[in-house]
Amino acid sequence: MSKRVLIVDDAVFMRMSIKNMITKHGFEIVGEAGNGNEAVAKYNELKPDIVTMDITMPEKTGLEALKEIVAIDSNATIIMVSALGQEAMMKEAITNGAKGFIVKPFKEDVIVGELSKL
Repeated sequence: MSKRVLIVDDAVFMRMSIKNMITKHGFEIVGEAGNGNEAVAKYNELKPDIVTMDITMPEKTGLEALKEIVAIDSNATIIMVSALGQEAMMKEAITNGAKGFIVKPFKEDVIVGELSKL
């Protein structure tokens, strides 16, 4: 059975990029969100198996959205996606329930590998 994925990133090209990389490996994209508020709403609506969550977004950061989602569903599987130099935020994300992280720019095999481990 394919894993259902919610892609969260404020950059449309990044959501497209992730979608293109993982759909050919059997992942099903059930939704996309452009900020943390949308991420929480879509998570509640769609109940995805995996969320790829950008850290830096308008309105609500990925870290804030992560905390809200984990408070709602302690079994949420969220992978943080961030730019280089955000190691401190990554540690905080893992402490708050993220299951892993991917650093941008990433290659297809890296994201597919991370998602496949879950």
